[in-house]
Amino acid sequence: MSTLDYVVLLGTLVGIAVYGMWRTRSSGGLQGYLKGDDSIKWGTIGLSVMATQASAITFLSTPGKAYDDGMGFVQNYFGMPFAIIFICVFFIPIYRRLNVYTSYEYLGQRFDSKTRYLGAFLFLVQRGLAAGITIYAPAIVISSLLGWNLDLTIVLVGALVVIYTVSGGTKAVSITQRYQMGIILIGMFVAFAMIIGNLPEDVSFASALSVAGAMDKLEVVNFSFDIEERYTFWSGLFGGLFLSLSYFGTDQSQVQRYLAGSSVSASRFGLLFNAVVKIPMQFFILFVGVMVFVFYLFEEPPVFFNQATLDVVSETEYAAEMVTLQERYASVVGERAVAVRQLALDLGAGDESVIAASKERAVALESQALAVRADVKELIGKAGEDLEAKDSDYVFITFILNYLPEGLIGLLVAVIFAAAMSSTASELNALGSTTMVDFYRRIAKGGQTDAHYVLVSRILTAAWGGLAIFFALYANLVENLIEAVNILGSLFYGGILGMFLVAFFVKSVRGTAVFVSAIISQLTVLIMYNTLEIGYLWYNLIGCGLVMMLSYILQMTVFRNGGKEEQA
Repeated sequence: MSTLDYVVLLGTLVGIAVYGMWRTRSSGGLQGYLKGDDSIKWGTIGLSVMATQASAITFLSTPGKAYDDGMGFVQNYFGMPFAIIFICVFFIPIYRRLNVYTSYEYLGQRFDSKTRYLGAFLFLVQRGLAAGITIYAPAIVISSLLGWNLDLTIVLVGALVVIYTVSGGTKAVSITQRYQMGIILIGMFVAFAMIIGNLPEDVSFASALSVAGAMDKLEVVNFSFDIEERYTFWSGLFGGLFLSLSYFGTDQSQVQRYLAGSSVSASRFGLLFNAVVKIPMQFFILFVGVMVFVFYLFEEPPVFFNQATLDVVSETEYAAEMVTLQERYASVVGERAVAVRQLALDLGAGDESVIAASKERAVALESQALAVRADVKELIGKAGEDLEAKDSDYVFITFILNYLPEGLIGLLVAVIFAAAMSSTASELNALGSTTMVDFYRRIAKGGQTDAHYVLVSRILTAAWGGLAIFFALYANLVENLIEAVNILGSLFYGGILGMFLVAFFVKSVRGTAVFVSAIISQLTVLIMYNTLEIGYLWYNLIGCGLVMMLSYILQMTVFRNGGKEEQA
């Protein structure tokens, strides 16, 4: 990166952090620190909720996912609008009426202390690990591509987020996320414009779309009933519905965003904003990845997008074999470029028989290119067990660094960092507040002042930040990053959601039955994940259904004569 890029990058990130700390230099006690003094408007809530979801993983990994597999990942979000409507109708009024700091307080009021602790504990485990991933994800990619020390990059990103999150609490997170989200959206539109602008002069946008469709990258909906397939219309509609219900309705990193609203209406409008905008935004980010794929059909892409890994292999006994593979790949993609250009011309002419022949030729060469890339990944695995043989997370950042002009590179890298900061800040803020409210404040003996609890919240938030940085320093991800985060959530969210739905709608069930059912459900989901091949979105439905069914059965049988349990 050039000096101008570094100025844009550092100026953007430091400016946002300093502004957030300055705007919230007086937090206004525990209420203001944890809930933002009820002054946050619906627009800020909407952007904050969206920014909490839109981590660096979204902007690094999602385009790479589309580059490899096309648009099908968008089905992951098909159930989200229905979930948000449900939350607006049932969850928000209850949370606002009870004036809770965390969603798990409600479990204590409805059931008992142990159920509240269990819900909060499951959240802390899942979100604590996720916070480490959201720091690790951009750091591992950016450090590799820019030549920065990985550990230093992790600490830099984590420390900056911890400082302004600890300083201003919920309001600082929400206010800074408003601007971070703005930068993110501007940056993605700029990247898209640059991709289209860098296509060959004789290839129009319409031709690029036709080529993408011919190469099977634009298939959005898959109506297969195969539960082993990760992304189908049905897994997205039903599994995605329960994933979104749990994420938006029970995950404190999201609940804390809309509990800070100035009214029930503000909270609802903020969430409904996401119901309307999220799927188009995710569609657009995936579409950016597809356009990067089309761009590289006409240009020679790297045989492997993580150049740092190739550099390591070049120092091993496999260097000569790697050079041979790179030469073979260059030859294949050169032929592919000619075939794809001819396909683009034939698609414009409209002769179906000619189009079919051109498509067959282009697809065959693409298959050959993929086979060479598979050989490269296998060779990387031989060269070192600690070398990452997946490169989809490096596709988009490689395009940015190689094809964008000075200044815009800094802006797009700032987008990645801003996304990492916004999502991690929300997570740390929620982790600190949950630990303080649901554990420390109940366990600590004697009443304390607001100032004491604010101090403890700051300390706990900083501690979780340190723990997240520790997780990031020792993380070893084997999945595509965007999938890894969704898989992690799906393994925990179903059981947590089941506890809340029982609390809302099954009034005859008490805490012990729910507590036992949630533990059984969580263990069952983990065992199923490690032994069966089921699309991970279904675990949200399975976990929730198990808790609801088992808790009712246990309450009617084993715990039928149980007495009134301790409220918390």
